[in-house]
This record gives sequence, C-alpha cells and structure tokens, in this order.
Amino acid sequence: MRPLSLVLAGLLLLIQYPLWLGKGGILRVWEMERQIAVQKETNSNLHARNAALEADVRDLKQGLEAVEERARSELGMIRKDEIFFQVIEPSSRASVPPAVQK
Repeated sequence: MRPLSLVLAGLLLLIQYPLWLGKGGILRVWEMERQIAVQKETNSNLHARNAALEADVRDLKQGLEAVEERARSELGMIRKDEIFFQVIEPSSRASVPPAVQK
C-alpha cells in the first residue's frame, strides 16, 4: 500500500507541474497580469499627454491667441506698440564689493 501511495503522490505532483510552472501556468498568468497593469498605467499617462498635445495643436490651428501666447512666453516677443518692462527681484544678499586694502 505504501508504494502505491508514493506513486499516486508522485503522479499528483507531476500533474501539478504544468499548472504552476508550465507555459500557461498560474505563475505566468500572475506575471502577465502585473505586466498588463503596468502597461495600462503607461497607456493612461500617454493618452493624457496625447490629449494635451492634441488640444495645443487645435488651438494653434484655430486661433491666433495661442500663437501669440507661445511667441510671448517661449520666444520673448512683443508687439510693435508695446513697451517691455523687466522687473529684477533684489537678491537676498547685497552684493557689496569688498574693501580694497592698501
């Protein structure tokens, strides 16, 4: 009876091998589900970025306000009838030149 039990236990383990470690086993399925979740997160981020870029393109094609805003912010351009003022914030440390010793 003892050898028959060992043989049956061995067969049971042999049958379990493909379930756990085979090509379509549970461990492989868990890994694939994890990879799918990571890819869905990446796709979601890329979709949001694409939507923002699409909105920018639509604004640039339809109106001049977006073009003017980009020219002002990125290129520092101004109109002919405008006056440009640059405000320089004072630094926290006063830049006093050191005294010259003679």
